[in-house]
Amino acid sequence: MSTPTDVSANLAANIKQLREVRGLTQDRLAKLSGLPRPTWANLESGSANPTVSVLVKAAAALQVSVEELIGPPRSEGRLYLAQEIPIKMRDEVTIRKLLPDTLQNMELDRMELPPHSRMSGVPHRPGTREYLTCEAGLVEIVLSGQKWVLHPGDVFVFRGDQRHSYANPADETAIAYSVVLFGAQGPY
Repeated sequence: MSTPTDVSANLAANIKQLREVRGLTQDRLAKLSGLPRPTWANLESGSANPTVSVLVKAAAALQVSVEELIGPPRSEGRLYLAQEIPIKMRDEVTIRKLLPDTLQNMELDRMELPPHSRMSGVPHRPGTREYLTCEAGLVEIVLSGQKWVLHPGDVFVFRGDQRHSYANPADETAIAYSVVLFGAQGPY
């Protein structure tokens, strides 16, 4: 449960952040809200004890809800530690998700292929496209009986609804990135 001190501190931090992000001065906010400039200074200092009417006017001027104005400040970012990102092994290949969140109809993976390893790809729904980028080493892709070898920087684009496989024909580890854009029916 928030204490009055927490709410005042939240209010001060949120008003200052929102004002600065929007490129507004306290004078400009005073004109937009009908609240005197000293009121804005007090709100930002954390020492104010505003009425509900003042909170409503301040929230309207900053185009946010009163709840957002008095709640804990939003984080500007979030660090995901490496151990929080899903990793799976398929055959000998390590597949690591590049994003911690699931994106609708898209997968982004980093594949680490040990020397002389091979991994079968999983055909996806019709209409799926895959973009494979070689970052390091050599990556060999076999698609419907045809073979291509990617060098660092090369990108291979193909229909992901076909049988395919990935291999590393070299003596050093290969790194590749796969972007799969699923067809209209989704990933399964």
